[in-house]
Amino acid sequence: MQTSDILSRLRIDALTPMQEAAAHAWQTGQDFVLLSPTGTGKTLAFLLPLALSIAPDAAGVQAIVLAPARELAQQTAEVFRQMGAPGGVACLHGGRPAADEQRALREAAPALLVATPGRLADHLRRGNVDTRTVRTLVIDEFDKCLELGFQDEVEDIVHRLANVRRRVFLSATDAEEIPRFASMGREGILPLRLDYRQPSDAAPRLCLHTVASPTRDKLETLFQLLCTLGNAPALVFANHRESVDRIARFLADRRFPCSSFHGGMEQDDRERALYKLRNGTLTALVCTDLAARGLDIEGIQNIVHYHLPPQPDAFTHRNGRTARWEATGTAYLILGPDEPLPAYVPAGATPFAPTLPTPPAPRPAWATIYIGKGKRDRLSRADIVGFLCKKGGLAGKDLGRVDVLPRFSLAAVHRDCLRQLLRLVQGEKIKGLRTRIEEAK
Repeated sequence: MQTSDILSRLRIDALTPMQEAAAHAWQTGQDFVLLSPTGTGKTLAFLLPLALSIAPDAAGVQAIVLAPARELAQQTAEVFRQMGAPGGVACLHGGRPAADEQRALREAAPALLVATPGRLADHLRRGNVDTRTVRTLVIDEFDKCLELGFQDEVEDIVHRLANVRRRVFLSATDAEEIPRFASMGREGILPLRLDYRQPSDAAPRLCLHTVASPTRDKLETLFQLLCTLGNAPALVFANHRESVDRIARFLADRRFPCSSFHGGMEQDDRERALYKLRNGTLTALVCTDLAARGLDIEGIQNIVHYHLPPQPDAFTHRNGRTARWEATGTAYLILGPDEPLPAYVPAGATPFAPTLPTPPAPRPAWATIYIGKGKRDRLSRADIVGFLCKKGGLAGKDLGRVDVLPRFSLAAVHRDCLRQLLRLVQGEKIKGLRTRIEEAK
């Protein structure tokens, strides 16, 4: 397999200078740390040389990628699958039975594991992964993975991977210190350090605005702002799960198309919320910093800081969900009365006033339907498309993104077709299976 083959599959014309530097560092055999702004393609920077280094005929797990959040782990594994690399990949994370993953590890025998620290540490303690063949360890968002909440688990993992010969750490923000147990560098050779965070002479792709709220409770100001932004997709960040749910309920009561996203939600609910944002059913996702790292949601135009993060690196990662690659984006900081602008906010943030009177809440063009069968029922995307067009009377232009998940499936349909579609498929079987088909809530 050649680099050109992988880039062709991913529909990428050429590597960026940062990605080329990472590929060269990989060829040297040295450990390295790669620092680069969010949205610049760090996932491809390590997955490409990793994929090319996989030995197709070798048995056992050859490489492990650690990611701090399950969504980032899932996204990384999916990119590897799209590459068509040999050896296969397994994604290990919380929110589903560990026994299912154990069975998949035994049956599929993947060359690459992409995992969250807690779940991987559990599998290693149970002896579900043979570590003797693992030669490469990649830690994505390493500043987060090496924080106190993860450090014990990561230390346990590193100690169990005694045969690792290459370590690669990546992030958009640096860690104050890499713990000694991480074993970066060897035989007196320091790891390479590739720092691509330096600002260029090009015009900034992220525009910063402050929005003044007349009251400490910023809900009304947030609603006015989001309605002013219209159908432009947005992420709204708050510092606590309870705040996220409260904000989402307020917006939903005002008929604003949004959903919550935080670590206290069930995995299926989180996947559904991300799906509905990606397919245009939702205009906003109200989230904690769980959504600030690694998630690549195409088309996010606006970031709204309902609460300002306590740390500057969180501000960087939040804003990194927009203005990705060559795109531009805008970040809004809602400030209550006498609330100061943190010192970490770059100079140049300009005031922005929402439109008054407040415009009506946007009405998305798409709706999402839930189908209660998935991959475990041997349902495919082609099965769903054929069913919705034949039984539901949809034309190709009325059907958007379709995703088949393990236990259920989701499909985007034009909102104007929703009511008739649900009426036509009532009581119908899909691939001989009777199942629930309804609008996803």
